[in-house]
Amino acid sequence: MKLHYNPKLKTVARELRKQGVLSEVLLWDYLKAGKMKGFQFMRKKPIGEYIVDFYCSNLNLVIEIDGESHNGKFSYDMRRQHFLESLGLTILRYNDSDVKRDIINVLVSIEGWIENNTPD
Repeated sequence: MKLHYNPKLKTVARELRKQGVLSEVLLWDYLKAGKMKGFQFMRKKPIGEYIVDFYCSNLNLVIEIDGESHNGKFSYDMRRQHFLESLGLTILRYNDSDVKRDIINVLVSIEGWIENNTPD
């Protein structure tokens, strides 16, 4: 599936990758280069008018890490989630502190989702 995006977000996504939020960097180490069950993920991928934290096109999966920047933005996050789901994407959300303090359970959760949502 080809996902369209606002080309202006490409530069923004590149800058966000350079900033390197700790929880994203930690999770990225386990997702990059096909380390997660052989699936290729992208980091800070523009989709529509949004930039998602991690995206796997083969799984139609978005992984979001919610930190302090999401505080007070519930309605925005829900609009964003509904848009992404309308494209047929699944969104897995994890708390920033869970990634930092309990990354093993976050990884087990992602692996479990992949195992339950991919054909044998």
